[in-house]
Amino acid sequence: MAPRVGIAGYGLAGRYFHAPLLSGAGFEVAAVLTNNPERIANAKSDYPNTKVVPSLEELLNSKLDLLVVASTNDVHAIQAKAGLRAGIPVVVDKPMGRTLKETKEIIDVAKEVGVPVTTYFNRKWDSDALTVKKVIAEGVLGEIFRLESRFEVFKPKLKPDSWREKQSAAEGGGNLLDLQPHLISTALDWFGPADLISASVRSIRGASDDDIVLVLKHHNGVDSYLSASAVMGSAGPRIRLVGNLATLIIQDLDPQESLLKSGGKPENGKWTQSTKSQAFIHKGTDITSYPTLDGNYTQFYTLVKAALNGGAWPVSTDEALAVAKIIGQAREISFR
Repeated sequence: MAPRVGIAGYGLAGRYFHAPLLSGAGFEVAAVLTNNPERIANAKSDYPNTKVVPSLEELLNSKLDLLVVASTNDVHAIQAKAGLRAGIPVVVDKPMGRTLKETKEIIDVAKEVGVPVTTYFNRKWDSDALTVKKVIAEGVLGEIFRLESRFEVFKPKLKPDSWREKQSAAEGGGNLLDLQPHLISTALDWFGPADLISASVRSIRGASDDDIVLVLKHHNGVDSYLSASAVMGSAGPRIRLVGNLATLIIQDLDPQESLLKSGGKPENGKWTQSTKSQAFIHKGTDITSYPTLDGNYTQFYTLVKAALNGGAWPVSTDEALAVAKIIGQAREISFR
């Protein structure tokens, strides 16, 4: 019998980044929480057998094996703690909490009631992320000393209907909370613990923070330069990984996000089409193609499914706390 999951929120995150992957990993989308008429219609169209409910209480009373919190950042903590206290394991979309304090509160409740919680760092299963781990293992770059990792786009005008672009940091808006968790979590996954040594968190368009550069120094000696910008007219490569023998360049994201937004769904735990990025090894003017791995966000929920039966959770609470700590320090450094 497929485990039953309830999704709180059915906007971009709930509809495209969670529901299709949950289905692809063998979960039953049993209930959805939303009060938005358009999203109610979308949920009923996408999953005709799914119950759509107007309140968190009704969602938690839907005999769930898992709760996915895919709502706006300002209610992540409220909904996650309620789910945990109801005895339901919880996946919280990133960021788990808006602050380190809020993140700790969620994890403390999980420990108190003995119910697991994890957070959705899905970019660990991008093609570029899996390929970087392959490159590190093979040693083809020599001694790696620098990572440049970016989410950069050019959107000089604000979206009138985007809460992420309009809400303050305290409310949960901005790219420091939206994109940097992905950049930080993958950098820590690749190169281990790190200290934040520099941070610039700015608003260029006059709303929430939209141009952020963080510099981490990992304990193993690698420096990570992490850029998340909505106002970059000439975006750099998604990944530039530098060693003393060669440099790896991955220019663009793999196609998973585009596939999901266009209504694509994985089947039986994986995509039926290629989800590879293109990668190249540079040695000065000598440039060669490097074989990449397929990305697969479904693996996150495949691991969650296994964790419900006693396996390891795909993202530990220590990872969530480490990312939240760096985000908090970035605000402190940038606004001194």
